Amino acid sequence: MNMIIKNFTAFTFISFLLVFTTSAHAESEIYTEYFSDLAVSGYDTVAYFEQGKPVKGDSDYSVEYKKATWQFSSQTHLALFKANPEKYAPQYGGYCAWAAADGRTASGAPLQWTIINNKLYLNYNAAVKEDWLKDTEKFIIEADNNWPELLK
Repeated sequence: MNMIIKNFTAFTFISFLLVFTTSAHAESEIYTEYFSDLAVSGYDTVAYFEQGKPVKGDSDYSVEYKKATWQFSSQTHLALFKANPEKYAPQYGGYCAWAAADGRTASGAPLQWTIINNKLYLNYNAAVKEDWLKDTEKFIIEADNNWPELLK
């Protein structure tokens, strides 16, 4: 019986490592939380542009795009996204824009957002967003340069 428990414990530990080790595999193109496939934590990305604020999406209005599920608050917003997803999807796949400028990835928080030159950027938290806003032009150039390598 002890051998079975030891084997089960070893198997569980190894399985845990395989699931949660991020350095051994490439990042997903779109940020989603663990055990979720929702882009932008289920927020309606079109609403940032059309309503000027974050609005929770509804699973009744959803679409798969770049291996993530995107939710919207209305059929109109869903249609706008389907017609031009690159316009409404956040930059850097919804990862933190400041972190991308710093050469790494971190989660992007839907409530920490800015629109600059008609592009949506998310940041990790309010303090990071505050730093981001100090020199967005520089950070965008750095993040644009870093972004392709960050997914590898």
